[in-house]
Amino acid sequence: MSAPAPSTLAIVDAEPLPRQDEVLTEAALAFVAELHRLFTPRRDELLARRTERRAEIARTSSLDFLPDTAQIREGDWKVAPAPAALNDRRVEITGPTDRKMTINALNSGARVWLADFEDASAPTWENVVLGQLNLIDAYERRIDFTSPQGKTYALKPAEELATVVMRPRGWHLEERHLRADRRAVPGALVDFGLYFFHNAQRLIDLGKGPYFYLPKTESHLEARLWNDIFVFAQDYVGIPQGTVRATVLIETITAAYEMEEILYELRDHAAGLNAGRWDYLFSIVKNFRDGGEKFVLPDRNAVTMTAPFMRAYTELLVRTCHKRGAHAIGGMAAFIPSRRDAEVNKVAFEKVKADKDREAGDGFDGSWVAHPDLVPIAMASFDAVLGDRPNQKDRLREDVSVAPGDLIAIDSLDAKPTYEGLRNAVQVGIRYIEAWLRGLGAVAIFNLMEDAATAEISRSQIWQWINAGVVFEHGGKPVRATAELAREVAAEELAAIRAEVGEEAFAAGKWQQAHDLLLQVSLDADYADFLTLPAYEQLAG
Repeated sequence: MSAPAPSTLAIVDAEPLPRQDEVLTEAALAFVAELHRLFTPRRDELLARRTERRAEIARTSSLDFLPDTAQIREGDWKVAPAPAALNDRRVEITGPTDRKMTINALNSGARVWLADFEDASAPTWENVVLGQLNLIDAYERRIDFTSPQGKTYALKPAEELATVVMRPRGWHLEERHLRADRRAVPGALVDFGLYFFHNAQRLIDLGKGPYFYLPKTESHLEARLWNDIFVFAQDYVGIPQGTVRATVLIETITAAYEMEEILYELRDHAAGLNAGRWDYLFSIVKNFRDGGEKFVLPDRNAVTMTAPFMRAYTELLVRTCHKRGAHAIGGMAAFIPSRRDAEVNKVAFEKVKADKDREAGDGFDGSWVAHPDLVPIAMASFDAVLGDRPNQKDRLREDVSVAPGDLIAIDSLDAKPTYEGLRNAVQVGIRYIEAWLRGLGAVAIFNLMEDAATAEISRSQIWQWINAGVVFEHGGKPVRATAELAREVAAEELAAIRAEVGEEAFAAGKWQQAHDLLLQVSLDADYADFLTLPAYEQLAG
């Protein structure tokens, strides 16, 4: 390929970073600019379509499988066979692409590492660019890390390393530091473009390929856009069509009604679907926030994957994937082991085991963990079901039948919102947002690894409970959820954090800013589509 003319490059608007020229090459910036020129207009149309669909849900308080695509659901087709590197996915570890995590995740013993530029990564320019550099260094086996305490980290032999599946940002986010055609380039195209351009051939040479997780997808038309991007990108760098593989996170309620259509649009590039929890619940609140009492969720921790409407979602996902020859990947075990409390670990490990036993028993082909110590627990659950088989896609789950209403039967839950649930939402929301504003996307809070989806469900529940006029039992009397109550609880939590961390650390952090932002997105009459949109305006770097 000849060197591109300067006018065809994406323009960098940021302070220089160490070794950035290895990532932000002229050829790579030309590729990103071409992705932007060809595909951003369709991305804009699809974001507008999201708004239109949300308005329709507000009017009807219902969703259904699409009548116009019945022939796809009834058709006889399958996705392309999985490449060898993605055929066995029984345990996947997730995490951001900082240098230490890159080494630890690759070494973890998991079959797959979800290398995250999305919810587990605050999109500072440093995280965006150096995260790409860390992956290049890992593939070139020139990555190491020494902690401030002198502990060193290095890669194990290649055959012991996890296969990387990279997750770019969702379609709603833009990258203010990279511009083309006089506007910011979508973060998804920046993350995908830089990674694909630099690593597609590297990965092929390693016997693997450019594999992706696609987040926040809301319709099969968004999957079609990604498929067209993959087709263009493979031709651009001269690799065979079908080399790219994508796993789609079914983490929005609208996508749950289009699972087969999403796989169909990506069928030459599809690897599977994933079932999550926090983003999925956040999407239910966001879309059905006008639907009245029957759509009010209880405390987030009271909504387990065994709740009837969540069970309908996960069982439909397994049936859909296996019917179409795709992998079904289960949800996150977010527990972070305590180094001080063995009893906390014992109880948590038992819960993780029960959760992974259920997923393996339901037919999932793999599942997520957030910490290397959980890899052996999840592995044992799937080993017990799979044995020497790489997956259980032959288990078709034809016993599963899910009606449209089953996916939104929120009122089937016995649990109700509680005052302690409100307090926990405020606690976790402030603590997570404060860390995010400092550039940290994966944050250990109360022995759980939290990411941006945590903050989204936390602020959404505060918003929903207030707007629904939920009444809590507190101190032996009823207390109504109001903006004043949320401000009172937030002030108490901010004071408690100040006492906990001390004046110096409090002043050095972004605690007041996080407090104010949580209240802004929780109390504003106009519900923000994503917390990360106003938060990005305040993110330094």
